[in-house]
Amino acid sequence: MGHVQGSSGPGRSDAAVTVVMPTYNEAANLPRIAELVLGQPMAGLHLKIVDDSSPDGTGRIAEELAEKYNTDLPAGRRRMSVLHRVEKDGLGRAYAAGMSAAVAEGATYVVQMDADGSHPAEALPRMLAAAEESGAGLVIGSRYVDGGSLDEEWGWHRKALSRFANGYARTVLGTKQISDLTAGFTLWRADVLTAVDVTSLDSAGYSFQVELKYKAVRGGCEVVEVPIRFEERTEGESKMSLGTQIESAMIPLRLRRRYR
Repeated sequence: MGHVQGSSGPGRSDAAVTVVMPTYNEAANLPRIAELVLGQPMAGLHLKIVDDSSPDGTGRIAEELAEKYNTDLPAGRRRMSVLHRVEKDGLGRAYAAGMSAAVAEGATYVVQMDADGSHPAEALPRMLAAAEESGAGLVIGSRYVDGGSLDEEWGWHRKALSRFANGYARTVLGTKQISDLTAGFTLWRADVLTAVDVTSLDSAGYSFQVELKYKAVRGGCEVVEVPIRFEERTEGESKMSLGTQIESAMIPLRLRRRYR
């Protein structure tokens, strides 16, 4: 386990990196975040949108963006693709579908990233550099290591709840070596995802983030954390429902019982 301070100029890598980004009603955010992601100086970067039949037209906008960014490129060099799912059955299921597809398509690294702009796209080169320099199977864009932070627009109660949820999960699962266990901004080596088998995980919602890290660490995966600033979303509404919060609270106890 380790903590890597961000460098100002990581070397350009040709590694095949696929950013998997689930969407549901993110029409207002998607054009901007796609531009930010695909504007990073990473030669092998690909953006895969996983849309759960958004009623606001996010899937259609994603297809239009893919056509724009793939213009004049051969099929094997596409910069953006869209995976359409018929139903909305949880963030975890969407990630499992997108990450499995990315590995099958030959990605060397797979990134989990939100579509609401809360995760800084400019951190992607630093995360890749950390993975290649350390050989770690997982790099976490961390809010809770030195240099990491939360947007000032978050009230003290939201910050306290976030820290409590993270500390609770780390304590219950015995993974205190990871500062930000509940983080949603992560870069994975493809062979780690294959070994973990993301499609076998139980979590359907946000707790997928915790279960995936926990199972990987139990399997011997090395982890490093890179500090990020977590931003408040600028458009749309949070998908964190009461049911999702309850599932997130229960999953650490379920995981401890299941794996121990």
